[in-house]
This record gives sequence, C-alpha cells and structure tokens, in this order.
Amino acid sequence: MKFIVNRLLVPKGYSGITLFPFVFVSKKECLNDPQFLNHEKIHLQQQKELLVVFFYLWYVLDFLFKYIKYRNWQKAYHNIIFEREAYHNQDNLNYLNSRKRFAFLKKDI
Repeated sequence: MKFIVNRLLVPKGYSGITLFPFVFVSKKECLNDPQFLNHEKIHLQQQKELLVVFFYLWYVLDFLFKYIKYRNWQKAYHNIIFEREAYHNQDNLNYLNSRKRFAFLKKDI
C-alpha cells in the first residue's frame, strides 16, 4: 500500500480514494488520521478479496442502484455495501486483525 498526496486525483468533497494498491489523499494531514487510514485499509482489503476489477464493477453498480433508490448522491454513496463496512468499522483500529473474508456481505452493517 502506498499513500500519495494529490488533491487533483481525489474527487471534490472527499479526503481520499483507494485505487489498489494506492491510496490518494487530498491533504497530507489525512495521513495523521488513524480512522481515515483504517477506512482506506478496509477498502484495500475489500479490493484484494474481489480481485480489484470486480470490486470496482460492484462498487459502481451498487452506487447506481442506490442512487436510483435514494435520488441523493451522498445517501447513495454512504449506502454502498463497501462504504457501509468501512464507515461502520473505521473507529475500530483492530478491525482488520479480526475481519472475516467478505465481511461487507454481513446484513447487520
């Protein structure tokens, strides 16, 4: 995993984006935020499990379905199956040590 500070590669309104094996961050300060780093590491694990390309395909399709359902960009984004797992567990800095494979499929997240 490699962190790259480049605000031009991060969509406006977001702190970072994970494109395996890189994490692009908008500001250097993000690298000092343990919850942010954990969130992005969760995405890296998700991407590895789905062999990267299937993660991106599922991510985009899930976003499109959620956007049609909610008609709201932010609500659709926060309800993407992968974002739900990452946001739900970003404060648990030991989460990746005990995370089960394909944990994003759990219904209770």
